[in-house]
Amino acid sequence: MEYAPILMVFAFAAVVGGALIGLPHLLAPRRLTPVKEEPFECGKDPIQITEGRFAIKFSTIGIFFIIFDIEIFFVILWALLFNQLGWFGFVEMLVFLGILMLGFLYIWRKGGFEWE
Repeated sequence: MEYAPILMVFAFAAVVGGALIGLPHLLAPRRLTPVKEEPFECGKDPIQITEGRFAIKFSTIGIFFIIFDIEIFFVILWALLFNQLGWFGFVEMLVFLGILMLGFLYIWRKGGFEWE
């Protein structure tokens, strides 16, 4: 087995990753103000004391979309190898999708999809 193509892929990934990390440091403006240096999260004032419990539904929906992306990745790979996997692959994909549906049902029962 020839390793040159694999090494080229890893080298290309390292160059792209290094560029994505290094270019912002070279191109970003450096005129920081005290307001720009303050920490913030999701538009909420970090100094304010919370009056009650924070609704976690936004995080639930975010996790839902991440799970959906991972599911699509596996379904695409499964579709590419469908003929080679045969019935075993079909049953395994049904089990995989069934486990994901259990997670979606759990989120639905907990009210994670309701926007109030």
